[in-house]
Amino acid sequence: MRNFMDLRVWQEAHVLSLDAYRLTRRFPREELYGLTSQVRRSCVSIEANLAEGCGRRTDPELARFVQIAMGSASELACHLLLARDLSLLPASDYQELHVRLTRVCRMLTSPAAEH
Repeated sequence: MRNFMDLRVWQEAHVLSLDAYRLTRRFPREELYGLTSQVRRSCVSIEANLAEGCGRRTDPELARFVQIAMGSASELACHLLLARDLSLLPASDYQELHVRLTRVCRMLTSPAAEH
């Protein structure tokens, strides 16, 4: 069993989640159960799947959860675009999250993502 907190990709995903929570606090109250929840849920899902994969016994199981995390990252990218296009997320905030998400995605797709 690996300690998920030792993974650089998990650390980056965790900071991404913290940033997403901070920036979605500004979303309108009527979006609390809509886009706010979706952004937060998909973001946290990235780091949670990495943590769950580290708790599994084999490398193939970890690899499976890394793939699931990548799916959550794609979902987050879609939600962030929607938030930007609906003017819920200013362009500068979108760019900040997009850069961090791109970094996480690169790490998830690299062979070292599991180490």
